[in-house]
Amino acid sequence: MEFKTITSQLSVSEQILPSQVREIAEAGFKSIICNRPDGEGADQPVFAEIDAAAKTAGLVTAYQPIVSGKVGDEDALAFGNLMDTLPKPIFAYCRTGTRSTTLWSLSEGARGRALPEILATTKAAGYDMAGVVRRIANGGKTPTDVAEATHEVVIIGGGAAGIAVASSLKARKPDLDIALIDPADIHYYQPGWTMVGGGVFDPATTAKTMASLIPDGVRWIKAAVAAFEPDKKAIILDGCRVVKYRSLVVVPGLKLNWAGIEGLSETLGRNGVTSNYRYDLAPYTWELVQGLHKGRSVFTQPPMPIKCAGAPQKALYLSADHWFRNDDLKNIEIDFFNAGAVLFGVKEYVPALMEYIKRYNAHLHFQHRLTRIDGPARKAWFTKTDADGTQSTVDTSFDMIHVVPPQVAPDFVRVSPLADAAGWVDVDQGTLRHKTLEGIYSLGDVCNAPNAKTAAAARKQAPIVAHNLLKDIGVIKGGDAIYDGYGSCPLTVERGKIVLAEFGYGGKLLPSFPSWLIDGTKPSHLAWLLKERMLPPIYWQAMLKGREWMARPQPVTAA
Repeated sequence: MEFKTITSQLSVSEQILPSQVREIAEAGFKSIICNRPDGEGADQPVFAEIDAAAKTAGLVTAYQPIVSGKVGDEDALAFGNLMDTLPKPIFAYCRTGTRSTTLWSLSEGARGRALPEILATTKAAGYDMAGVVRRIANGGKTPTDVAEATHEVVIIGGGAAGIAVASSLKARKPDLDIALIDPADIHYYQPGWTMVGGGVFDPATTAKTMASLIPDGVRWIKAAVAAFEPDKKAIILDGCRVVKYRSLVVVPGLKLNWAGIEGLSETLGRNGVTSNYRYDLAPYTWELVQGLHKGRSVFTQPPMPIKCAGAPQKALYLSADHWFRNDDLKNIEIDFFNAGAVLFGVKEYVPALMEYIKRYNAHLHFQHRLTRIDGPARKAWFTKTDADGTQSTVDTSFDMIHVVPPQVAPDFVRVSPLADAAGWVDVDQGTLRHKTLEGIYSLGDVCNAPNAKTAAAARKQAPIVAHNLLKDIGVIKGGDAIYDGYGSCPLTVERGKIVLAEFGYGGKLLPSFPSWLIDGTKPSHLAWLLKERMLPPIYWQAMLKGREWMARPQPVTAA
């Protein structure tokens, strides 16, 4: 007999036999719920047989028969009452386990459990609750008065990629009906946070109101997305409001999983624990750097994929440069713990970076993943993976530590039909169309294209998605626009110099400037000026306004 665990309090299975009840009791279950009506199948034992075997085994039973496909709202409430009153853990069954799982999902929706959490839990057990997602979102009840909105194009996410693609679409077709969904009030220029942590930028310059950036004529729906129904071309918002679309662009960014490191959430922003990956913490990084004159500084990098793979070491370089210039470096030990196996994924840039690692006398620790931190004790633990796969635990003390959390797709994406096995939106890496779902596109951090997750990548991707979407709905003619994987990582190796890494799929170098002007494999002051003075206005005034400077796609000629 095989059963599937939903929670520690409930497991479900297909039809059971009286002879299997003893096994259920021996597995530690205290109660059995039958959700299958007697007589549904010719080979099905009646509930009375199960009940008799359960009494012999000392189990409590409940008979709640549900006709297949007819789970009512009152049924879900009744199941929730059984979950409250029966001895636990509980074993529930029907023909396949789906009805029992559906009842649990609806009852948990009524209790207020988050929809993505319910979908993730049931998906992990092997049950797809897509058919009742609206009811779960509506507190476990069938919606009776759903105010639906319909738009030609719906964009999920108001970050760099979302606003850029909205602007690129409007630049091509000003009267296009577009809605953008995002609950946030503030939009951040996240590439600037490294500079905030290095004392170069004022944090206020990296934030603007969302309302000031959404293009004219684009409707802003200030709400959070709960789920997708791609077969109905519909999106479910929190509160069970439904928004329908003809074309959908999914760009909600990624989720910083602070809880993925034990003890981190409790100590962020104090005890010397900081991160440039949060707006409110980047100033604390600079405060710690200025205040450290001797001791140990630790910098970490989690497993890929992450937002801006160079950012973890940028924090190291700018910090070390400050200590170097203030003659404190000789008294400060620097350790870089990287979950990966190399300093940087494109080999042409590694020699220049290694020169700075030597200059700052930084110690490199590869294949070390941060797993636990104790802020008050100033101690961090890492899982070290050897070449043969053997794992061990390594700990270190610190006076300051810059932490980069593991990063995953947002919950509502990971549990959706749009996601691949790893949870990212499954797109063709060239056209950025969804591989299997018509009318859906994705770009930026949430898609599974194997490019660097940077704002520079989104700047190139947005016009590609805009072109291909409008081509697909018949607005423009010609061939597809193809994304080459371009991403840029300006590695701030010291204050005033940058190694400008620009590359595409497969690590192919894709420099924007001739080598006599900026040689990206070498530190350059001109690249620093580009990062410090040019890229912020390019971001605010070009990328987010649909002005595709050095980013206009060249469609492939149609066959």
